[in-house]
Amino acid sequence: MVRGERRAGRRGSGTRDARKEGRLRLPPEEIPTRPPFRGRGHGVEQGFKCGHCKRFIGPLPSGGHHRNHCPFCLYSRHVDATRSGDRASTCGALMRPIGAFQRPNGEHVIVHRCLGCGFERFNRIAADDDFDLVLALPIVPPRSARRGENGGDGEHLVQ
Repeated sequence: MVRGERRAGRRGSGTRDARKEGRLRLPPEEIPTRPPFRGRGHGVEQGFKCGHCKRFIGPLPSGGHHRNHCPFCLYSRHVDATRSGDRASTCGALMRPIGAFQRPNGEHVIVHRCLGCGFERFNRIAADDDFDLVLALPIVPPRSARRGENGGDGEHLVQ
C-alpha cells in the first residue's frame, strides 16, 4: 500500500455524505431515551443531606454498594423500589428506624418503616453508623427476603 492511500471500508474513509447515507434522522421529540443505569458498577455515589437531622452525609467509607441511611440518626429515605440501590421508588418519604436484629453470623441489621406508605425494609449497618444508637433500638424478629427463612438479604413488605 502506497503512503496516503486508504483501504476501502476503513473508518474515516469516504465522504461525509456517504457516511450519513442510510441514516434516518428523527425529530428531537421522537428520539428514544435510555433510562439511567440501575445496576452495580455505576459511578461513585454522591453525598446527601439527611431529611431528619439535616447533617451532610458522604459516601460509604467501606463495605456495601449503596448508602441507605444516615449514620448519625439512622433515618433513611424511601428511594429504592424493588432492589437495593435501584433508586426507583416514587414515595420518597422518610423511613424511621423501628428496630434491629442480629443475624446468626453476628451481623446487625436495622429495620426501617416508611412514614409515607408503611413499607418496611431492612438494611445492614454501615461501618460509620452510631453503634450505640443501633443497640438502643428495640429488638425485632429477624426479617428475610425469602418466606420462612431468616437471614436473607432483601426487604420485607408490611402485610
